[in-house]
Amino acid sequence: MTPSLVWFRQDLRLQDNPALMAAIGRGGPVIAVFILDDAGEAPWSPGGASRWWLHHALSSLGASLEERGLRLTLLRGPSGDILEKLVRSTGAGAVFWNRRYEPAVVARDKAIKASLLAAGIEARSFGSALLFEPQAVQNKQGRPFQVFTPFWRHCLELPVAEPLVLKKGSLAAPAEQPHSLELRELGLLPSIRWDGGLAEAWQPGERGAAARLKAFLASASEAYADHRNRPDLDGTSRLSPWLHFGEIGPRQVWAALKALSKDSGVFPPSNGARVFLSEVGWREFAHHLLYHFPDTPTEPLRPEFRRFAWAADPDGRKLRAWQRGRTGYPIVDAGMRQLWHTGWMHNRVRMIVASFLVKHLRLPWTLGAAWFWDTLVDADLASNTLGWQWTAGCGADAAPYFRVFAPVLQGLKFDAQGDYVRRWVPELSRLPASAIHSPWEAAPEVLASAGVRLGDTYPRPMVDHAVARASALAAFAALRAPDGA
Repeated sequence: MTPSLVWFRQDLRLQDNPALMAAIGRGGPVIAVFILDDAGEAPWSPGGASRWWLHHALSSLGASLEERGLRLTLLRGPSGDILEKLVRSTGAGAVFWNRRYEPAVVARDKAIKASLLAAGIEARSFGSALLFEPQAVQNKQGRPFQVFTPFWRHCLELPVAEPLVLKKGSLAAPAEQPHSLELRELGLLPSIRWDGGLAEAWQPGERGAAARLKAFLASASEAYADHRNRPDLDGTSRLSPWLHFGEIGPRQVWAALKALSKDSGVFPPSNGARVFLSEVGWREFAHHLLYHFPDTPTEPLRPEFRRFAWAADPDGRKLRAWQRGRTGYPIVDAGMRQLWHTGWMHNRVRMIVASFLVKHLRLPWTLGAAWFWDTLVDADLASNTLGWQWTAGCGADAAPYFRVFAPVLQGLKFDAQGDYVRRWVPELSRLPASAIHSPWEAAPEVLASAGVRLGDTYPRPMVDHAVARASALAAFAALRAPDGA
């Protein structure tokens, strides 16, 4: 039997990997390959933080394959050309991969499959990144859903496949391994090392994903509904980067939650688990939207928002202050600094900082999406696009534009004691809880005793909340007004 190529992409795991299982089932040697194809994924090739994660995820996958007797072949360049060369040099008779849903990747994959099939090579793709394929979920009119609740209600009526299990043991390796680059030659790590905080916060790889899921189910899933909005607590799953890189799949998450229902027979096993599954559903919804509306990473789903009057920022001063966590609003600055240090930000705080950018500063949502793309270890084109368009009010199931998150109130509600702000904005750490979310309102003696000098050790608010809110609502009203009104 001729060898089979397994083309790894964002499915960097051995368990529940349909492409790998298809290669094993076909018989014959298995050749595992990863191709870094920046040009083929432009303009959405991985950002800086994602490249860091990818480096370590590939290292982990390579080690796991080595334990099974296989080597991970690492190459760089146009995916189609490299696969065709590998087929010729190895005599492979089949190429298997798991599907992705980004617009450029979908187009590229279709061309690659057609070329391989025309050459007489078996070429098959599989679903592993989602619970449900985008083509399979439609509303009663046969169109894609644009509102989450009916989408997820429909999905919950569909069967979810059990995850595939790869049994222990070695895999058949080719007699001669193809040429491979060294991992460092992919150039994924930054030349100037800024990634120390990422290394402290994360353990990329399939084992790290399994450990995090196990810890979450054991300690946080039941309280998820109550704690998920608290950035001062470890109340979320934090599985998003592992899910994005496919080191764990949603079917595995679903099955793990279902296993908790074994004794009671009730699924989901708790209200917290039900709410958590709905967040998995939001991830599904994001990918379905991206698949059906491929222009949304750069264009609003609601076309009228193309006329929205964004504010000017000619020297980039406002954007830089937001990026660096120097807005003068502690909960916003804490989130932006957490992002820079760890490559991740709590979901509630993501909404707060996004609202601040597009409504307080009235800067385009695409600027925020681009910054998140470069700095998030879980930078996922579908989820990033959905989140930013939701906040800006221009996407599917969007928050009403008049919903402007008040940073002080959000801080008081979800970080009441200020522990989250103290961790990420240490210059405010000595302020009492009553002052930490609005230090500009604190008495001079309170600031002095805490060592806070506004405009020096910590900036004053760059905008007034009430004034910024009124300006944003006026811009929205102008958008809704008839032309020429």
